Amino acid sequence: MIPATAAQLILGEASGESGGPCTARCSGAWTVRGIADLDRHLATLAWPPQGDVVIDGAALSALDTSGAWLLHRVVRDLQHDGRAVRLTHLRPEFESLLQLIASRDIAEQEPVASPPGWLARLGRRAWMLGLGTLGYLAFVGEAAIVLLRSLRQPRRLRWRVILHNMQSAGIDALPITGFLSFLMGIVIAYQGADQLQRFGANIFVVDLVALAMLRELSPLLTAIIVAGRSGSAYTAQIGTMKVTEEIDALRTIGVTPQEQLVLPKMVALVIVLPLLTVYTDITGVLGGMVMARAKLDISFDVFRDRLGEAISLSSYWTGISKAPVFAMIVALVGCYRGFHVTGSAESVGEQTTMSVVQSIFLVIATDAIFSIVFLWLDL
Repeated sequence: MIPATAAQLILGEASGESGGPCTARCSGAWTVRGIADLDRHLATLAWPPQGDVVIDGAALSALDTSGAWLLHRVVRDLQHDGRAVRLTHLRPEFESLLQLIASRDIAEQEPVASPPGWLARLGRRAWMLGLGTLGYLAFVGEAAIVLLRSLRQPRRLRWRVILHNMQSAGIDALPITGFLSFLMGIVIAYQGADQLQRFGANIFVVDLVALAMLRELSPLLTAIIVAGRSGSAYTAQIGTMKVTEEIDALRTIGVTPQEQLVLPKMVALVIVLPLLTVYTDITGVLGGMVMARAKLDISFDVFRDRLGEAISLSSYWTGISKAPVFAMIVALVGCYRGFHVTGSAESVGEQTTMSVVQSIFLVIATDAIFSIVFLWLDL
């Protein structure tokens, strides 16, 4: 037996002819304290097989969220069976609570849409790519405006910050860039030695190493290393500042973030990347010289004499001219991704990864464009 004060739902007889409405009376306190007993009681009810239902809430003394959810579940199940359910004599506050529960019921929400097709996904990605490209171009335009303003007023340039970035992106990168370039020169000379020996053209290993390093590999390798080393650091630094709301603080005091954060990094990289390229040219040729001496028995003096004949001034400047463009790409992409951090440590990691990937992709794509242009200009 259920106590008289316990929460319960009492079914009455169907009124009128067969199939007439059935009246059910709620009584007691429908609260979380007796929710387990109430749930078991509702499971034992034998509803008429058909007909409409009227639920009378006049005897309902209390109703909280748990009880309202159970009552709503009863109504929902009856409606799913095709019956019309009507609630009567509910207090206004109970009725408002039931309406709130009904609006949050997952079962009554629209079914989850099926995943979009491949064409829709392709279109969505193309649209997002277009929006990202426009955003990046707008960011480049803002940086260009800040640069022109600073060139007209050189005192606005923060030389101490620029020098600090030159040290971190240039001087501190000398060991890793020099070592990798040296190894690359060794690899090129080693791979070319076997082929050149077959034709008795050992001396042309100098041309192979020098042209490959000075025209293509040195600026490209240096830009990729700087993108992974300094570009990612720019993204992480600016992203962390955005998470801690330091960028908003700069705007509040009237300091443009592009002028304070982007411009010094871009100017520093434009200065140091050509210098790093010259440095990697030297170390790469030294690596090829060492391998030519060991593999092809070409002395350093012979290698040096041939180097003057193999390399023209245009070949040298062809590689150097790429470095400032690569520097601007790395700096702008790194800073742009930093400003897109959304406010969490996970976002900082995601944007840092995207910064490195996009920087390397754009550097390689730009290098391909340079090759096409140089071919057209016959350089």
